[in-house]
Amino acid sequence: MADFHFELVTPDRLVRSDEVHMVVVPGVEGELGVMAGHAPVMTVVKDGDLKVYKTAGGAPESISVSGGFAEVGDKGLTVLAESIGA
Repeated sequence: MADFHFELVTPDRLVRSDEVHMVVVPGVEGELGVMAGHAPVMTVVKDGDLKVYKTAGGAPESISVSGGFAEVGDKGLTVLAESIGA
Protein backbone atom coordinates (compact mmCIF):
# COMPACT_ATOMS: atom_id res chain seq x y z
CA MET A 1 0.00 0.00 0.00
CA ALA A 2 1.16 3.54 -0.68
CA ASP A 3 2.70 5.83 1.90
CA PHE A 4 0.93 8.92 3.21
CA HIS A 5 1.95 12.25 4.74
CA PHE A 6 2.32 12.48 8.54
CA GLU A 7 2.96 15.58 10.64
CA LEU A 8 3.55 15.80 14.38
CA VAL A 9 3.19 19.32 15.77
CA THR A 10 3.44 20.82 19.28
CA PRO A 11 2.57 24.41 20.27
CA ASP A 12 6.31 25.21 19.98
CA ARG A 13 7.33 23.59 16.71
CA LEU A 14 6.87 21.17 13.85
CA VAL A 15 8.42 17.98 15.25
CA ARG A 16 8.13 15.75 12.20
CA SER A 17 6.88 15.94 8.62
CA ASP A 18 7.40 12.73 6.68
CA GLU A 19 6.00 10.13 4.30
CA VAL A 20 5.24 6.97 6.31
CA HIS A 21 3.57 3.58 5.89
CA MET A 22 1.42 3.57 9.05
CA VAL A 23 0.95 5.44 12.33
CA VAL A 24 -0.80 4.10 15.44
CA VAL A 25 -2.27 6.92 17.53
CA PRO A 26 -3.17 6.47 21.23
CA GLY A 27 -6.72 7.81 21.17
CA VAL A 28 -9.06 8.19 24.13
CA GLU A 29 -11.39 5.61 22.56
CA GLY A 30 -8.54 3.17 21.82
CA GLU A 31 -5.61 2.94 19.44
CA LEU A 32 -6.21 4.23 15.93
CA GLY A 33 -4.14 2.72 13.10
CA VAL A 34 -3.85 5.08 10.13
CA MET A 35 -2.67 4.07 6.66
CA ALA A 36 -3.03 5.61 3.19
CA GLY A 37 -6.69 5.86 2.15
CA HIS A 38 -8.04 6.04 5.73
CA ALA A 39 -11.44 7.71 6.06
CA PRO A 40 -11.42 11.26 7.47
CA VAL A 41 -11.64 11.28 11.27
CA MET A 42 -10.70 13.43 14.24
CA THR A 43 -9.95 12.10 17.73
CA VAL A 44 -8.59 13.23 21.07
CA VAL A 45 -5.10 11.91 21.80
CA LYS A 46 -4.39 10.46 25.25
CA ASP A 47 -0.98 10.27 26.90
CA GLY A 48 0.93 7.35 25.40
CA ASP A 49 3.23 6.23 22.60
CA LEU A 50 2.63 7.20 19.00
CA LYS A 51 4.00 4.35 16.84
CA VAL A 52 5.39 5.38 13.44
CA TYR A 53 6.04 2.66 10.86
CA LYS A 54 8.28 4.08 8.14
CA THR A 55 7.95 0.93 5.97
CA ALA A 56 5.68 -2.11 5.78
CA GLY A 57 7.01 -4.82 8.09
CA GLY A 58 9.53 -2.45 9.67
CA ALA A 59 9.96 -1.88 13.39
CA PRO A 60 8.02 1.11 14.71
CA GLU A 61 9.55 4.27 16.11
CA SER A 62 7.81 5.22 19.37
CA ILE A 63 7.25 8.86 20.24
CA SER A 64 5.80 9.65 23.66
CA VAL A 65 2.96 12.19 23.38
CA SER A 66 0.83 13.97 25.96
CA GLY A 67 -2.67 15.03 25.03
CA GLY A 68 -3.86 16.82 21.93
CA PHE A 69 -5.80 15.94 18.80
CA ALA A 70 -5.28 13.83 15.69
CA GLU A 71 -6.91 14.53 12.34
CA VAL A 72 -6.96 12.32 9.25
CA GLY A 73 -7.86 14.23 6.10
CA ASP A 74 -7.18 14.37 2.38
CA LYS A 75 -3.57 15.43 2.97
CA GLY A 76 -2.77 12.68 5.50
CA LEU A 77 -2.49 12.58 9.30
CA THR A 78 -1.74 15.53 11.55
CA VAL A 79 -1.18 15.02 15.28
CA LEU A 80 -1.35 18.21 17.36
CA ALA A 81 0.22 17.12 20.65
CA GLU A 82 0.34 19.23 23.82
CA SER A 83 3.89 17.94 24.34
CA ILE A 84 6.24 15.13 23.38
CA GLY A 85 8.69 13.10 25.45
CA ALA A 86 12.42 13.60 25.19
